[in-house]
Amino acid sequence: METYTILLLIIILLGILSILYITIYNHLQYNKTKIEKAEGNIDDDLRTKFDLIVKADNIIKNSIKSKNEYLKEIVNLKEEKISNFNLERKLKEAETIIDTLYDDNKELNENETMNEVKQELKAIDEKLVAGISYYNKHVSEINAYIRKFPNNIISKIHRIKVRPFFDGKDMTDTDIEDFKL
Repeated sequence: METYTILLLIIILLGILSILYITIYNHLQYNKTKIEKAEGNIDDDLRTKFDLIVKADNIIKNSIKSKNEYLKEIVNLKEEKISNFNLERKLKEAETIIDTLYDDNKELNENETMNEVKQELKAIDEKLVAGISYYNKHVSEINAYIRKFPNNIISKIHRIKVRPFFDGKDMTDTDIEDFKL
């Protein structure tokens, strides 16, 4: 009878440990999926914003009779491999150039297509801000979750690592001067 009781206790303990393992694993996968979805949405929004900037560049070239290629560096980004964060910064710079040209040129102000592009850029910026906020929220959650015991053991088993925030800042390193402007 005593062997039966010990065996029953071992089975119950293994059942509890299995439920704990499954619960932790599912929580990690849930947040990982949320992060990947947010990354996909940010990628799509950045592609859309890039296309809008190329469209604005064409309008600027046709409207302003200048030999300057204001957005050449940005348009050539299609050939480079850069992070989403760096792409977002470059596209923000391009948008600033577009805004400056728009404010300084009556031809661009009166161009209906350019006004539509400006409205679309504003809308995509709002989506990007929301997407980045959503991404950072779930990165923060999964990073905090991974650092706790026994979650850290299960995350190591499944090779789920602490992730950087959208700005690329690594909060776990010792480099205190990695603030990016």
